[in-house]
Amino acid sequence: MHSFPVATLTETDGLSRCPAVFLPADPARTGLMAFWDQDGGAPPGGPGSIREITVVGHDARPRTVPALLVPVGHALPVLTRARTRPDASPAAAFWGAAAVLALQFVARGLLLPGLSAADHDAWRVGPLTAEDLERVRVLAASMPPTAHAVPLDASSDPVMLPGPESVLRSFVDAVADTLPRSPGASRVAGGPAFAAADPHHLPRLRPWATDVAAGHDAGVRLSLRVEVAGLNPPDDDGPGPSFRAVLQIHSVQDPTLVADAADVWDDHSPAAPLFGPRARMDALLALRRAAGAWPPLAPLLSAAVPDAVEPADEEIAELLGPASRALAATGMRVHWPRELAAGTLTARAVIGPPDERDEGAKGASGRRDGSQAPSFLSADALLAFDWSFALGDRTLSRDELDRLAEAGRPLVRLRDQWVLIDPEEVRRARGTRDREVTPIDALSAVLTGTTEVDGRRVDVAATGWLERLRARIADPEAHQESAVAQPPALAASLRDYQLRGLDWLHSMTSLGLGGCLADDMGLGKTVTLIALHLHRQGVEEAAGPTLVVGPTSLMGNWQREIEKFAPGTPVRRYHGASRSLEGVQDGEFVLTTYGTMRLDAARLAGTSWGLVVADEAQHVKNPHSATARQLRTIGGRARVALTGTPVENNLSELWAILDWTTPGLLGRLGTFRTRYASAVEGGNDPAAAKRLSALVRPFLLRRRKSDPGIAPELPPKTETDRAVSLTPEQTGLYEAVVRETLAEISGADGFARRGLVMKLLTALKQICNHPAQYLKEERPRIADRSGKVELLDELLDTILAEGASVLVFTQYVRMARLLEQHLAARGVRTQFLHGGTPVAGREAMVNSFQAGEAPVFLLSLKAAGTGLNLTRAGHVVHFDRWWNPAVEAQATDRAYRIGQTQPVQVHRLIAEGTVEDRIAGMLARKQGLADAVLGAGESALTELTDAELADLVELRGGTR
Repeated sequence: MHSFPVATLTETDGLSRCPAVFLPADPARTGLMAFWDQDGGAPPGGPGSIREITVVGHDARPRTVPALLVPVGHALPVLTRARTRPDASPAAAFWGAAAVLALQFVARGLLLPGLSAADHDAWRVGPLTAEDLERVRVLAASMPPTAHAVPLDASSDPVMLPGPESVLRSFVDAVADTLPRSPGASRVAGGPAFAAADPHHLPRLRPWATDVAAGHDAGVRLSLRVEVAGLNPPDDDGPGPSFRAVLQIHSVQDPTLVADAADVWDDHSPAAPLFGPRARMDALLALRRAAGAWPPLAPLLSAAVPDAVEPADEEIAELLGPASRALAATGMRVHWPRELAAGTLTARAVIGPPDERDEGAKGASGRRDGSQAPSFLSADALLAFDWSFALGDRTLSRDELDRLAEAGRPLVRLRDQWVLIDPEEVRRARGTRDREVTPIDALSAVLTGTTEVDGRRVDVAATGWLERLRARIADPEAHQESAVAQPPALAASLRDYQLRGLDWLHSMTSLGLGGCLADDMGLGKTVTLIALHLHRQGVEEAAGPTLVVGPTSLMGNWQREIEKFAPGTPVRRYHGASRSLEGVQDGEFVLTTYGTMRLDAARLAGTSWGLVVADEAQHVKNPHSATARQLRTIGGRARVALTGTPVENNLSELWAILDWTTPGLLGRLGTFRTRYASAVEGGNDPAAAKRLSALVRPFLLRRRKSDPGIAPELPPKTETDRAVSLTPEQTGLYEAVVRETLAEISGADGFARRGLVMKLLTALKQICNHPAQYLKEERPRIADRSGKVELLDELLDTILAEGASVLVFTQYVRMARLLEQHLAARGVRTQFLHGGTPVAGREAMVNSFQAGEAPVFLLSLKAAGTGLNLTRAGHVVHFDRWWNPAVEAQATDRAYRIGQTQPVQVHRLIAEGTVEDRIAGMLARKQGLADAVLGAGESALTELTDAELADLVELRGGTR
């Protein structure tokens, strides 16, 4: 296949926003894509040539504009990306869809050789089926005027534009004529004709092109109609059935027109004139392709009249299996007699308890009082994994399957009826064996409805209490016997969605399954968990204590919330030098940090916990970290994870959290990555995404502030990207760092190159913030050197004049120190919270801010992005970007959460024309993916090519 210069990929931003039109030529591969500026200015630069072309504008008048003319092969990367860009012009997006259609045709091998009108060697797309032609027509009907705005004759009145379908077909043929001409194509073709990019004038081939190649896709396709003779009754000792496959010819243009091949060859048949004079040649060419896929058709090629073949049993078996699929790829379909029960043998796994265990397990699966974890989840319990077989809508017994396998024929008698079946499928089904599986593996299989056996995916059905369990957790609201009420000891009024969360948590933990409560920050996960603790104490004997593991910054918040909402409930902090577990009692809360847990995992594991909670569970998203490994050693009757961001970077993080709450649910990490993560993150396997959703949904409760009925009392939130210009000093630093570091990167590879890329990105972000941050100045002058600082001053003047309060987030402690110094010089009272702030100091700062004593709160994004309740703030400023919308949203939720009564305005400061500006655009386009999987942030940018990286960091305007 043809390869395209990487340089073309860097031009997508500019070119995709321009109107585009295809200019056909002879031969097709010499056609060009023309990109021009809608306002008549100079088009963006790129590989190609600038030439004036005549286009017809919205006023239907022709005008001359300069255009960038790009060969079709070089334009394909631009066009295919334009179809998904929200800022692409309608014409570029249309040609992007046309490019994808053409590439799909070529990928299917729909390539035909021939001559152009000027006798040049040329490939074109074909043969096309009726469905293919319909796709072309539908796409052509959606062509915007700017996509074919070059008139046929600019001097005519009125001005006529080329027909959408004709210009689309020309473009599709241009793609087909471009792609096969790779460097090695001449060896395959035996010469430069139909292989080299340069046109070859071949008038001597005109007879061949007229008689053969031109009719190759003139409009017929073939099918085989299988006939069966000798269907004797079961007590008849006749020779048995015989097969005959009749060749049929269909018109592509008129799908209702079909005739036997013998009638098309018969000049006296009424069918012959209906197909036209080329039908026989078309049929022979199509038959040649089909015979290559299924050799038993080869005798028809030498017959005077291609009519029918008489396949043997083994050849019929091929038609029931791989041969049918191979013929379908050539456009030929196989039709079987209606009176035969032709069908595919299906195997389905049936999982459930053995009959003698079913009744005894019903009680455990049906409990809602949580009196004990159900025994069927123990590692020692095993469930039966049986097989059910069906042919069409008829279930087969093992004896019937054995008889079908022993017959070894594609046509057998079953229950007084002849049945067509692939003997190989029967042999494979007969080889399946019943076995036993663990309950958690069984639950995983029945939730997704499928499982993988010997590399093949098979459907799964549950029986007995396993089916009742599946139905209950897959749709808990439809299977509630009675909803859990708010515990009497809770000193709060739970909202409806919090009551639903409490009921869900009880349902899962009473079964010993665990779960992840992944509500948005600020929706009250803490109070819901406290309510669960109180409920378990009320319905269980010896419910046990609850261990909460979380960040250090949240210990004070947890203690205050427990004392507020569950007064009288014992609570202790297991933290510091004097920490102790002596005398831990049922119903007690024990609070510890991830750091302490990592050090004292063995001591904590020695206590019999009723419930283990991981707050801000994204801290253990790396399953290989020491924190995650130690947390797994601490047992409990049930485990609950609390997090507002179950997925920050990739689906492996979701695996780490759910494999802790319900071990074994998602299988081994490597298998999960292969089976789900790669397919879902790549976006190329909707079925895998659906299976993963069915498997995960029961174990993860996710609610957002924007969901209907969740938090209608929250005031509105307004988010604004505020672009600022770089100062001359920032501009000089930025361009110098780009120039010098790109030169270093061009000579590096591997880890060294990745390190240089990260160094470059960090340096540019710091320059965009303030030169003093990048230069590490000890006694810096701050004013008048940074566009961001100037804009922040303006924002604060307005905010403070209104008597409002503001949170200012930055990912750099040094930048926050500079802001602290600058604002102090302006007489603005601030306080700064960072990773080194002690717990007591953090709590004092929060109280001070909430009391209105310090209206400007500077915060380190990493240290203060979670766990703080700062509803005093009506404004949130992101001084620099974290490049992960989920992390920034968590920080914003320090102010925008339950308890907020004023509108919240979010200001994101972005240095115009810089890498920040480009990343902000990328984040805006990726925001829809944040709920499933986000890109790997800055680390993903280390894999850009030199050209792509240069395009990303290039300074484009935005300076003073």
